[in-house]
Amino acid sequence: MKYYYDLHLHSCLSPCGDMDMTPNNITGMASLLGLDVIALTDHNTALNCEATIAAGKENGVVVVPGMELTTSEDIHAVCLFPTLEKALNWSEYVDSRRIKIKNRPDIYGRQVIMNALDEEIGELEHLLLPATEISIISAYKLVRSFGGTCYPAHIDRDSLSILSVLGEIDPACGFVTAELADKSKLPELRAQHPILNSLRIVTNSDAHYLENMRDAENRLELAELSAACVVETLDAVYHARGTV
Repeated sequence: MKYYYDLHLHSCLSPCGDMDMTPNNITGMASLLGLDVIALTDHNTALNCEATIAAGKENGVVVVPGMELTTSEDIHAVCLFPTLEKALNWSEYVDSRRIKIKNRPDIYGRQVIMNALDEEIGELEHLLLPATEISIISAYKLVRSFGGTCYPAHIDRDSLSILSVLGEIDPACGFVTAELADKSKLPELRAQHPILNSLRIVTNSDAHYLENMRDAENRLELAELSAACVVETLDAVYHARGTV
């Protein structure tokens, strides 16, 4: 069956994430928009995934635990995991390999950890935006070693994307999926970058505010509606040209 998805969302833990992006607000809005499955992908951390998964169960939305990784080249990549445990293991690994600069809440906002009741239970002191020591060439294989999958984020944007930084997607990276912010750009991008003809294309909102979450529009074919199936599907080699 095909299910409506948005696999790139931020909570109030992300820098510049609105404080209204709480676990219950995110999953509640997802339900109102008609989404079946979402992913929480805060910058360089997965510490709000547990609460959001729990809130998703209450609101009838499957939540895939994940992260938006900033590589050593300042390229963003979405990392998704089949279980919370695997996501948290990855989060701990990334935390040990990122630059530690104190957050400026007056500039970037607070970085708040919440429980499933939308109560504050912690706040991260160090800014989550800076690059990590993890390179884009190693990201996919490294995430796979933790049991997840990884794909370059918003490749059609003019900054913080693999195309804006490197100009091309090196096949050596191993990616089988890529993300667009605006899927209308796909024909032009495919003409410029033929590698995209062999990659599965997903379109996500990258929402940091509730009002930026998108209506149910994009669908993913899944054998079952689960985080594990989403990861397995996005990690499978893509044999046909198209978008999902």
